Amino acid sequence: MAATASSSDQRAVGEDAPRRNGELVFEEPWQSRAFGIVVALTENKTCEYEEFRQRLITSIGQWDQTHAATPQAVYQYYERWLESLERLVTERGLLTEREIQRRVNHLHESDHH
Repeated sequence: MAATASSSDQRAVGEDAPRRNGELVFEEPWQSRAFGIVVALTENKTCEYEEFRQRLITSIGQWDQTHAATPQAVYQYYERWLESLERLVTERGLLTEREIQRRVNHLHESDHH
């Protein structure tokens, strides 16, 4: 059965995220946090998932172009996810790069205590 245009145009948050046995896979706590932030932003209508998804597609494409000739480079999906999230919140004026760095530092400190 072919998908209709409306069903293919509306994607669920994290539809393309790594899964194991149908469950989302997070290898580090920051990955689930970044995922949850995107879910929250879309659920409270701060942004549409498609707006985030387009940034994610761009980030993945840029990584592929930059690392295509580097066989030892290890692709990390959630690094692309985080980069896309940071780009979205700064472009939308929700946070500055400085505010993001301050929060990242705080989370690192919390993870080590």
